[in-house]
Formats: sequence, C-alpha cells, structure tokens
Amino acid sequence: MPCPSRSDALVFFVNGRKVTEKNADPEVTLLTFLRKNLGLTGTKYACGRGSCGACTVMVSKHDPVSKKIRHFSVTACLVPICSLYGAAVTTVEGIGSIKTRLHPVQERIAKSHGTQCGFCTPGMVMSMYALLRNHLHPSEEQLMEALGGNLCRCTGYRSILESGKTFCMESADCHQKGTGKCCKDQRENHSSSLDRKSDICTELFAKEEFQPLDPTQELIFPPELLRMAENPEKGTLTFYGERVTWISPGTLQDLLELKSKHPEAPLVLGNTSLGPAMKSEGHFHPILLSPARISELSVVMKTSDGLTIGAACSLAQVKDILAESISELPEEKTQTYRALLKHLRSLAGQQIRNMASLGGHIISRHCYSDLNPILAVGNATLNLLSEEGTRQIPLNEHFLAGLASAGLKPEEILESVYIPHSRKWEFVFAFRQAQCLQNALPDVNAGMQVLFKEGTDTIEDLSIAYGGVGTATVSAHKSCQQLLGRHWNELMLDEACRLVLDEVSLPGSAPGGKVEFKRTLVVSFLFKFYLKVLKELKILVKQFSGSSRYPEISDGFLSALEDFPVTIPQGVQTYQKVDSHQPLRDPVGRPIMHLSGLKHATGEAIFCDDIPRVDKELFMALVTSTRAHAKIISIDFSEALELPEVVDVITAKDIPGTNGGEDDKLLAVDEVLCVGQVICAVVAETDIQAKQAIEKIKITYEDLEPVIFTIEDAIKHNSFLCPEKKLEQGNIKEAFEKVDQIVEGEVHVGGQEHFYMETQRVLVIPKTEDKELDIYVSTQDPAHVQKTVSSTLNIPINRITCHVKRVGGGFGGKVGRPSVFGAIAAVGAVKTGHPIRLVLDREDDMLITGGRHPLFGKYKVGFMNNGRIKALDIECYINGGCTLDDSELVTEFLILKLENAYKIRNLRFRGRACMTNLPSNTAFRGFGFPQGTLVTESCITAVAAKCGLPPEMIREKNMYKTVDKTIYKQAFSPETLIRCWNECLERSSFYSRRMQVEEFNKKNYWKKKGIAIIPMKFSVGFAATSFHQAAALVHIYTDGSVLVTHGGNELGQGIHTKMLQVASRELKVPMSYLHICETSTATVPNTIATAASIGADVNGRAVQNACQILLKRLEPIIKKNPEGTWENWIEAAFEQRISLSATGYFRGYKAFMDWEKGEGDPFPYYVYGVACSEVEIDCLTGAHKKTRTDIVMDACCSLNPAIDIGQIEGAFIQGMGLYTTEELQYSPEGVLYSRSSDEYKIPTITDVPEEFNVSLLPSSQTPLTIYSSKGLGESGMFLGSSVFFAIMDAVAAARRERDAAEDFTVKSPATPEQVRMACADRFTEMIPRDDPKTFKPWSIPIA
Repeated sequence: MPCPSRSDALVFFVNGRKVTEKNADPEVTLLTFLRKNLGLTGTKYACGRGSCGACTVMVSKHDPVSKKIRHFSVTACLVPICSLYGAAVTTVEGIGSIKTRLHPVQERIAKSHGTQCGFCTPGMVMSMYALLRNHLHPSEEQLMEALGGNLCRCTGYRSILESGKTFCMESADCHQKGTGKCCKDQRENHSSSLDRKSDICTELFAKEEFQPLDPTQELIFPPELLRMAENPEKGTLTFYGERVTWISPGTLQDLLELKSKHPEAPLVLGNTSLGPAMKSEGHFHPILLSPARISELSVVMKTSDGLTIGAACSLAQVKDILAESISELPEEKTQTYRALLKHLRSLAGQQIRNMASLGGHIISRHCYSDLNPILAVGNATLNLLSEEGTRQIPLNEHFLAGLASAGLKPEEILESVYIPHSRKWEFVFAFRQAQCLQNALPDVNAGMQVLFKEGTDTIEDLSIAYGGVGTATVSAHKSCQQLLGRHWNELMLDEACRLVLDEVSLPGSAPGGKVEFKRTLVVSFLFKFYLKVLKELKILVKQFSGSSRYPEISDGFLSALEDFPVTIPQGVQTYQKVDSHQPLRDPVGRPIMHLSGLKHATGEAIFCDDIPRVDKELFMALVTSTRAHAKIISIDFSEALELPEVVDVITAKDIPGTNGGEDDKLLAVDEVLCVGQVICAVVAETDIQAKQAIEKIKITYEDLEPVIFTIEDAIKHNSFLCPEKKLEQGNIKEAFEKVDQIVEGEVHVGGQEHFYMETQRVLVIPKTEDKELDIYVSTQDPAHVQKTVSSTLNIPINRITCHVKRVGGGFGGKVGRPSVFGAIAAVGAVKTGHPIRLVLDREDDMLITGGRHPLFGKYKVGFMNNGRIKALDIECYINGGCTLDDSELVTEFLILKLENAYKIRNLRFRGRACMTNLPSNTAFRGFGFPQGTLVTESCITAVAAKCGLPPEMIREKNMYKTVDKTIYKQAFSPETLIRCWNECLERSSFYSRRMQVEEFNKKNYWKKKGIAIIPMKFSVGFAATSFHQAAALVHIYTDGSVLVTHGGNELGQGIHTKMLQVASRELKVPMSYLHICETSTATVPNTIATAASIGADVNGRAVQNACQILLKRLEPIIKKNPEGTWENWIEAAFEQRISLSATGYFRGYKAFMDWEKGEGDPFPYYVYGVACSEVEIDCLTGAHKKTRTDIVMDACCSLNPAIDIGQIEGAFIQGMGLYTTEELQYSPEGVLYSRSSDEYKIPTITDVPEEFNVSLLPSSQTPLTIYSSKGLGESGMFLGSSVFFAIMDAVAAARRERDAAEDFTVKSPATPEQVRMACADRFTEMIPRDDPKTFKPWSIPIA
C-alpha cells in the first residue's frame, strides 16, 4: 500500500469552478467542505442524516452507460467528498445571486411568499432546480416527488408549492374542474357572497412579473470533466484521511482484488446507510471501497424472462427502469415490478433515492427495508462476483435473516440483481404503513405473492415476507407451505391469519414498540392481499372460462383495495384589498414580500452559524447526563485533554458568577435530574475533535430514587413544580345535581418537539478590553441571554452585546434555552480567551431542550338532553420535566384559556405542573392552549355522542352569543367569533358535506370519512403589562435613507417587513428608503421576548411613535417647502440642527390577573377563528388522507395579508403535526428515542390537505392595536385540531358500525397506531395480547 503521504488529487467542480483537493479526508462530507473550505454557507446543516433536505445541492455526472449527463439532487450532509471525483456540484449560490442575476426558481419562491424563516429555502430551491434541469415543464406529480424529501417548519408548504406550480405544464385538467370543487372554479365563483364584493382579493402575487425560465442560461457541464469521463482514469485512486482510507478502483478486476485483500471493508456508493450509522451509532471502518467508477455495476439487461439491474444503479434509476419495463410488457409479466415501483414512490425522499443504490439497499438488510420483502417473494436472484468467479444466490428468507451460509462471502461483491417476470395466474402485491405518507420509515411492510393452478383458485405457490416485525425481514414460509393446495376463500384467509400470527411472532418488548398495532397490520395486510387477489382472480377466471364462480366482493369492501394517492394541494386565499384611496406608496395592508425573501432563496441570508470563522475561534461540544436521576460520583476528563487540539473542559467550577438558578443549574453540580442535562463542555480547535473528546469523558453515577417519568407517577409521588392553579364560576355541585346526564372522560395529549430547522447555536467573541463580549445568537429573547451571561460571568450587563440578525425558526423553543447555551459558551470564551462557537447537532438539540408539555386531562360534564352544557369540571396535569422553566405560566395560561369559545355557567378548572425526571419542557407556540382546549373540545364531542346529536350542533348551542364576561371576568363581544363560525359553515358547504360524509360511510366498510368544524377564541399577549412594553430607534441619515431598529426578533414571522411597512406609512416615504440591520441589545435595551403573538403589535407602536416624533420635528420644514422632496427636507433639517434620530416607546397594553380572586384583564384582545376539516381514514391500516380544510380567521386589518396567511397556514400544519404524526417516545429509563427526523415525523409536503382554503374575515375592526391589526403567530396552531376531530369523527363512524363503545379514551396524536386500534374489528380481536406484567415495554407513555 502506498504511504499515507501520497494521496491522489481529488478533482471535481463546484458552481463551474475547479476544485483540486490534495488531502481529501474520506470522513469529510460535501456539506462540511462547502461551508468550511469554500465558505458557501447557503447549503444548511439541519439534521445531518439526509432526511430534512436543508442541505440539498445538485450533482451532475457523466453516465458511462447512457453517455449522457445526469443531474440529480442529493443531501450534502451524507455525501463524502471523496465520492465526487469527476462530478460537478451546483449549490444555491451557483444558480443566482441578488448581486448578479436571480434564477427564476429563486425569484418565484420568494415572490410567492414561500419563505418565512428561510432556513429550508436553499434546499427547496435546489430540489426544484434539479427537477427543472431534468424536466423543463414538470408535471405537478413530479414537483411533489421532487419536494418530498424537503422539510419546512414555518410555511405549511402551500406557498412553496405555488411557486413550483408556476413552472409546471398546465395539468390537462383538474379532476374536479367544472364540478364547482376545483379551486379555479372557486376563484371564479366562490360559495361565499362576501367574495363577490370588489374589495376581496384572492391573489397574493402577480405571476406576470416573473422572469421566464431560460434553459440556455444554466451552467454547462465542465468540458474538462467531460474529457475525463470520455477517457476515464483506469488506475486506482486512494485518499488517506486521519482515520479512514478511501480506495476507488478504476476497473472491476481491481475492485475484486481489493475486496479480496480487505474483506471487511464495506462498499460505499450513496452512503445513505453507512453515513447515518457512522454518525449516530458509532460504526467505524478504517477502509472504504468505492465502486462508483465501475460501469459494469450499472448495467441493465432485459431478457425474455426477466430484468437484471446493476447493483450500483440508484433507487431513482431503478424506479425509471421499472416504469419503462411496465410500459413495455404485458401486465401479467410486471406484477413484481409494479409492487416494487409502488414502494419506490414512497421510500425516503427524492434526494435519498438519487443517492442510495439498489445493491446497498439489499445488502444493508435493514429490518424496515421496503424492497427486500418484495424481491424475496418475487424470487429475485443475487449475482455475486469475486476473484474466484461468479455465483448466484437466491434473495430468500435465509439471506435476509443474515445466515452466513446464505449470504455473501467476505471477498464477494454484489454485481447485479435478477428479477424474473411474473407469470400468468401469479399475483404480487406490496403493502406498507408508516407514520406518514412519504419520507417515513415503515412501521410494517410486506411483499406477498401467490400463484394459482391455471384456470382455478387453487394455490400452487405462496410467499409472504414482512418488514418491521423483527430484526430482519421475516418470511412466513411455514404458513405458506401449509396453505398450498387450498382454495382462495374466506376459510383459507382465516387459517392464513392464524398461521401467520403464530409464525411471525413479535415479543411484547420488541424494539420500536407498537407491538399490538404491528400484529394487527400483519393480518390486515393479509386481508388486503386476499381481497386484491380475489378481485384480479375473478377477472382472469372470467376471461379464461367465461364465468366466475368465486365469492363476490361486497361494494362496501372495495374501497379497502385502494391506497390513498398523493395529490397536489389546491386552494384559495382570500383577504380584503386596501382602500382604493390609500396612496400607492403606502404598503400597509398589501401582500409585500418578506424583506429577506430573495436572500433566503439565494443563500445570501446570513444565519448565526454562517458567520465566517473568527480568528483563533474554538468549538464547543456539550457533555450530557446518561442517567435520569443520579448523584455524580466523579468526572474524569484526563483522556479527553490528552487528545490533540482539545483545549479545555468547562465545568461548574469555572463559572465566576451564578450557575443558573437554585433548581435549574447551567452545568450540573453533584446531581443530575434527567437524561440530557448538561454536565460539562469540551472546547477544541474543531467540532470533530470536540465531539471525539466527549466520548473520552468518564462520568461515574450513583442512581437515586425516586425516578419519575409519567404524569401518573408524579401524581402518585405528589411531585409538583408549583401550587395548583384554579378558576371557578357558578355552583358546580348544585349544577351537577340538576342535569339530565353526566359524562366523565380522560384525554392524553403527547408532547411536541419544536423542530426549528436551525438548531440552537451561538458565537461568543470576547473583546480585548473591559471584559466586553459580543454574542451572536439564535434567540427570541436577546435581553434574556444578555442578563444570564451577565450574572454567570459576574460582569455588568452593559459589557455584553447580543446580536440577532435572523433566527431559523423558534416557536417558543428559543425564548429561554438560548440563554443557557450563551452562558456556557461565554464561560468557555472567558476562560480560554478565545471566541467560542457552539452549534447543537439535531440529536443533542432534541435531547436537551425539551418541548411542548404533555398533558393529562380529566373532565366531568353535566348537560341536558338537548345538548346544553350546564356544568363542566376539568382537571389538567402537565408534564413539566425536572425544573420549573415556564411550567407555572403554561399552567396559568392553560386554565385561563380552557373555556375556549363556550359560555358555560358553572365551571371549575384546575391545573398542576408535574415535576418529572425528563428534560424541562418550555414555551411552545400556543403556550398550553393547544393541549388544554383539546380536552374542552373532546368533552363537547362526548356530549354530542351521548345526546345522539352532531358535535357542531353542541358547539353552536354552547357558544358565546352576546357581550359577556369570561370565567376570569374579562368582558368581550363574541360578534366576530359568530361571524367566523357562520362564514366557515358557508365557505366549507359544511351541512351538504356532512350529508355526503354520512352517505360515503354507509357505502364503505373499511374506509370512513369524518368532518369537524372547530371554533377558537385565542387570547393574545402576556398576562402582565410590563411584558407588553416595546422600544424602537429610528435614524434618518443626510441622504434621506432611514435605519429602523426595534426590540423584536426576526424568526420568519416577517416582523422586520411589517415594521418597515409601519415606518413607510408614518414617514410617508417608500419602503426602498428604509432598512433594518439587526436586533441588538446595544441599540434597543431591555427588550421583551418576541413571543405571545404580539411582537408586531407592540414594536409596531414603538416604531410608529419614533416616526411620529421625527415627522413632528420636520413639520415646520415641510410646511415651509411643501413641494420639496424628502431629501430636501432632511438636508434642511440637518442645516437647522434638528435631531434626525428618535427613540420610540410603547408602554404596553394593560394586563393583570389576580389569582386569589380568580379575576382580571389578563389579555389585551382575542383572535377568533374557525376551521373545518374533512378526512378519510383506512380502517385496516390507520392511515388517513386530509381531503379538505377551510379556515376563516379574524385578522381585523392585516398589516400584510401574505405574511399573515402564511402564519395561519404554517401554524395550522404545525398543529396538525401535533395532533396526528409528531410522537415523542421515551425508554423506560427516560431516554428520548425520537431524536432525529427519521424517528420524529413533522408534516411533509404530502400532509397538506388536498384542498386548503384560508380567508381573512373582512370588515373587522379593533381600536386597540396598530392600524387595527391583530397578532396571528400562534392562534392557527389549535385549528389543526379540526383534523384530529375529523379523524375521531371517522373513527366513531367505524366503531358505531362495528357496535363498539363510542366513549373511548382520547389520545393525541391520532397516529396510524391509535386510529387502527380504535377501529376495533375481527383483526384487532384475533391478535395475541401480552399481560403488561410479563415484559418490559420498549417505550412508556409520559402523558
């Protein structure tokens, strides 16, 4: 082997420029190289596992087989740079810039309002760009597919899709065009009379303004790379890193020799399996072999009896190859190919399919593999190669089980996979069920094959394989053998279910949990297979013999055969136009693009970690507890300090001032209270060294009792963080005695991870003088960071300046937490004298930071037979975690908001925050309201069920009707609430659709529809006047340009855009004269967190105040020269020594609450809204499809309808995630399992309702706020519950039909598991159930 000093040169291109890397390290990813070596920070780090799409770039390679250039999107965080030899990489910076020329994709996503925080935008842009490089006019389906691997936490996706749709060929016709259901029909003739007024608008951007897409302007594939591809380097390329050697042979023979020499070395192509394993599971391979340059492994051969696909073909290529074969061959020959294609459409995201190879997928033998079960039942053969020669082995259960005798020998490689054609009388089907429709690993999947004796229903061959129900793909071989010769009928099905459940057994403690659900899916899939085959068999037999004697499939069962299709969302957004007399230069009320929109789209918007490396900068990594409740006996970091480039370890002893609060330490001392508590921090010269040093730190613990994780345990141990909060009105006891009926129930609401795309990050730069510090931090509350650092370092606040340019999403998770990370980093900076950068990995962020409080609620409701509720008693417990944090406030807000939109005379609300050994939960959008009000609405649903009345009737009957007082005696008028309700009923055609839903449910047994309409009264603001104050600083410079600074932080909610709209109106100058640089504690001090939906309200008033002061000073000059220009007036003011700088201030809305008396005016105003959602569920799998959502929101006079509608949509989709897919799972030891985007599923683009309409209620006023606008940041979150209650409505219909009790315990989120198990039927009854006392469960419920 050559000595390590002689690495070959790695040659590739980035954005048209040649990169020659002489010392390429195989462990360095393309993402790291782009950001650190080339300074291209447009490509973002968000998950590190390739499953969020934030780091998407385009790779172009010359395909040796087709001799064409292939352009494909990849996730840069998984691409080793060594794999890029001879490739061209295009990043977001390479396609356009605001400095030169924008690419149409960049322009359109920004102008269509498809960016909010902007952190995911470069990835979205590059996914669309790669699509357009392959398809100039893509179909809408191709657009959905291209964006399926990109996550966004802010927008709700609709606006992103709108921008992409402008490139799509006009769809031949919407399948609902002309029916009145198509959104285009709706735009022309909406059901609501209000839209026919001339002042209602449905366009948020003007397509006519977009520049056309010109393919001739794109970067060409570099001629040098083309020459290299045409005369390929046949020699072996070797790249030596510090720990890993990457060897890329140029010929097949060389590869076989290398494999023989290094039998343990894995072959790496896409790195989609090995990459994540090396990152999170600590897998390490000193030698990696890359077969990328060996064209023999990408050959595709079609023969008369089957298809041979090269092992190096990517899954995306396999998808195209299969689609082509299906189009060419008769249907009977393509059964296996169709099954594979079906799974390839939903397997991972587009980027992963572009990278992952067929060979890698098969050889990895993941238990959740979507293709292996189908290949196994389709009798696929693996063609193997070694120096010894060729060998074929079947891809069967023995191979999949990992038996050495049935697998590859260490020196062998997989050359290709042979997949035979299916035969006549053979049927192959595939099934899968995952947490959501796309980009999610399956809970269970299956491949099933049957061959019949010609012309009969007698089983000649049967093969069934399952994924997700064991450590490997599991075959039901014995069961299949016993069923040979049987007829395809119900008797066979019953026997098959019994046999398979017996053979495919899953222990109660199985990894991944959901054991009963998985067992049910095993037989549910079998039933689906039975029906699908029966349907096809009947057709075939009829053709064969002219008659069909097989059992009829009842019409009600037919719907079970169809999977939910992926459809592109359509919808209408309506808002009120500005008054026709409003001057054109006045931007208030207009859909102005986000100020940073274009910079988001070009990657030029700088986030905290995009700030270039500072001189002598060090990197920090945190060491966290692995025990839930323990005494720290010792910490030994001697080994860590011996590592090269490790500078120091920071512990609590290094803190010069206070170490957090009494019960909430920044760094643990003597005791840890949860897994994930920060104990100490390593400081090193690079992030890699810091992370390697963490592994070397040895901490000895002694476990302590009690260890409490669940709310149930906390109640048992009387473990609470604060006193009970209580509100009461009327006489509960008396009222319960006088009602017709009483219902009691329980509601469990799971927690929620913020999953902001930009993880927590901070850069602390110590100055050389006076102990000054500059802190660049991603936070919603820079003043809190400043104060915490001040007390931690024991230096005055005036020495510390916090800067916030923009934040990549916050949602409450960046209110309190960043101060902890800022303070720890500041201690490191002061101790070492170096700048410190701290960037949390997604896994650490999710482990450490906590999220939304899980809730357990108990209700008792008394009502009359007509549905009028007379008494309601609700008791709520939230899981606060190990420290107080915001739990007391959340409890208070929860109790204050529990009544929602309902006037009930006799009420009692009680709330407690439980102390448990979990990371402390914190603020999250909605602040208790989304969890608490779910209890109230579940209670209404229970009353409806008992009265035999529809829930919407109970809601309407009990809603506030006239000016009244809330439970805490605050007066308000519900007039707007009732307008929203009636408007939503009309817009959604609710009553006619309710009848259609009932009609559908009568006709379908295995699919059910549900519809729900939910009202909302959301109180805005903090319940304290001092938290509503705000300040601004406005400078006018002598050239007439204006610099605006205020105390709000740009989190993606468009606050800076709105502030400039306010300043533009007040100063009467165009927005182009105005600029906002950043939020800084040096310009506006003592600010309040940007939270509680009032950031734009209060800061807007402060900006308005400053502008009015300045205009008043300019008045005499303007009077003197009314015809002058703005520049003339400013020049004159300067000459006359008039100050052109003003501080604006707003003292805040009055707000107070007296908990002793149980009364107050805690909130300045309410936002009202109503959402109606319709869903369809699959009772056999628990999957659901969101058919339609209509939202009517009272925004009063929106400052910016595009931004406000974006906030409503984003909050709604985030709420929908809370109630349907986002599930946090903890081990019995208190370790969070769901620590990445693989395990924790936020909504994707395919989760958006098929039809999604949002309208802002017109002609609504509120005198209190700036220009009569309202803060809409949080309120839409709870409206996501309309999807939850629509699912519950569908489940209730299924249970009624099956004679199951309707009053089942309500659990959120309504995951496929919850839905499937609630739709009790013969399959849920036939599965074996374990006694909980006999096993230790994989996960525990904490709500």
